[in-house]
Amino acid sequence: MMNQKQKLTGKDVIAIGIYSAIYFVLNFAAMMTGFIPLLWIVLPGTVAVLTGIPFLLMVVKVPKSGAVLIMGAITAFLYFVTGQFTVLILITMFIACVVSEAYRYITKYNLKFSNLAVTFILFSYGMAGSPLALFVYRESFLAQIGETMSQEYVAAISSYITAPMLILLLISPIVGGVFGALIAGGIFNKHFKKAGIV
Repeated sequence: MMNQKQKLTGKDVIAIGIYSAIYFVLNFAAMMTGFIPLLWIVLPGTVAVLTGIPFLLMVVKVPKSGAVLIMGAITAFLYFVTGQFTVLILITMFIACVVSEAYRYITKYNLKFSNLAVTFILFSYGMAGSPLALFVYRESFLAQIGETMSQEYVAAISSYITAPMLILLLISPIVGGVFGALIAGGIFNKHFKKAGIV
């Protein structure tokens, strides 16, 4: 276990920025699958599957307080300024980052794989703010979608605004987070450790 009591340095912030940029690109790629209504509902899980590598690399390289919060802030800010999401994404990302940081603190920033996986799953709930807007703002949000998408798409996505789909949305970060962590863990063992990256 590294010394989590150290404050973030300039080198740490640069590392967080680099991994956040990679995370955002992969996150955005997953977001593009939202053109398929069902995949928008499970977007947090899809994002988690694709982004486990940059996230886990970041927390391994920077096992210090605030690293996860900065990554979440960068991601939320980029999405918000590009007009991709409502203010709800800021709320869910903030809550997810705080809970994830709290878990890291409680576990003393231990780099055991199980701790890293739980940290990642908690963080992945930040993206729930995207599809959750369908359930929170329903009519106004559907009207907004209708300005850029076809009526067929609006009708399809509207049919998914149900209690079972809300449950599916809420469990998707767990399923996706587990797969994303396993993928990253496999690469750590086969490549990153041998290369001396972590």
